[in-house]
Amino acid sequence: MNTTNVRWPDSLWAAATPPGPDLPELIGTQQADVIVIGAGFTGLSTALHLREAGVDVAIVEAAEPGWGASGRNNGQVIPTLSRPDPDDIVARHGAVGERFVGMLRDSASTLFEVARRYKIEAEQEQAGWVQPVHSPGRIKIAERRVRQWSNYGAPVDLLSREQAREMLGSDAWYGGFWNRTGGHINPLALARGLARAVLGLGARIYARSPAESFERRNGKWVVKTAKGEISGRSLVVATNAYSGEFSKSLVPDIATEVMPILSWQMATQPLSDNVRKTIIPGRQAMSDTHGELYFARYDARNRLVTGGAVIGPGNKAERLKARVTERLQRLWPQIGEISFDYVWNGYVGMTTDFLPRIHRLGPNAFGWTGCNGRAVALTIPLGGELAKAVRGVPEKELALPFTEPVPIVAHGLLRKLAPLMLLVYRRRDAREM
Repeated sequence: MNTTNVRWPDSLWAAATPPGPDLPELIGTQQADVIVIGAGFTGLSTALHLREAGVDVAIVEAAEPGWGASGRNNGQVIPTLSRPDPDDIVARHGAVGERFVGMLRDSASTLFEVARRYKIEAEQEQAGWVQPVHSPGRIKIAERRVRQWSNYGAPVDLLSREQAREMLGSDAWYGGFWNRTGGHINPLALARGLARAVLGLGARIYARSPAESFERRNGKWVVKTAKGEISGRSLVVATNAYSGEFSKSLVPDIATEVMPILSWQMATQPLSDNVRKTIIPGRQAMSDTHGELYFARYDARNRLVTGGAVIGPGNKAERLKARVTERLQRLWPQIGEISFDYVWNGYVGMTTDFLPRIHRLGPNAFGWTGCNGRAVALTIPLGGELAKAVRGVPEKELALPFTEPVPIVAHGLLRKLAPLMLLVYRRRDAREM
């Protein structure tokens, strides 16, 4: 990437969102109490919470705030993980797992509250999130999740087939799981709004300054870029799926414990009011139980924002348009003719067990990766917890299940083969449980 000119994806969010703040590059020698690498949701939230506590903080960003996964995703605000349920998390991590589950339970409401508090205009709608089940046997998934999340106080409901039909405007699903605190948001607008809030509280953001390395020197952390360096007492690495994309040597153990998977997003032309009222009439965010995920939500202009996956050579965007058009017309025959005004992609950071990885990187240094498609809600309270860790809050009070990095063996080869997992997911999706 040219570090002076950042090219944004041709996404709906880039087209619909006002420009972000003008930011300097990191040039020369700088200092801060805390250095954050990455101006996505996690890094921005960490800096925001640190400034609320009066801590001096500077962010070093490779491109611009929201350029990576934070500004490219579908914008669904989902207060769960993609696969592991509360009992799985607690079985793995014990008491800290319970605290993490509590943080996750409240994560969507935390995001919407931060947006309200800082008057961030990001098309946010807390209309709820629904996970419909795509075969009769998979109602067991919804039943399990409702039971477990109810045990932890989450506002969840089990939907019958009739209720799912009414909520979604389609006969395609057999019931589902509904969480009333979820919703959707313009993710790039959220990132840029968080950046303005951080700057307004007195933090610094250095953009177009990819971090090349960091080291411990004379009791401080020193982060180096092509044009400068910055030193500080504490360090937070918040680069997630893009951890190895700008510098292979920045955090190699973290970059190779997560698999960056290309995720495609798409936005239709605005639907007419008559059609929109028959397709997800309550404007909930929706993502179902397919491994090859079916998902959709509206933006503020009544575009249906969805996406899909495609493998093999050729014009992937055009092939995807055809595949997703067929899917939408099958799910919602009333939608009629469809055209897509925007198709874009970005990385999702996947781990082998679909759990995030949170690490101590050294004295007063922390990092994480592995959003597994759930980063929008998760990262805002996660940034608050990382800010507490930096400030010295005792570990027994943190909702951070620390682990050691475990790189994936033959990561480079498996990254090339990972798209073929789509074939496995399609086969599993066709089977009844």
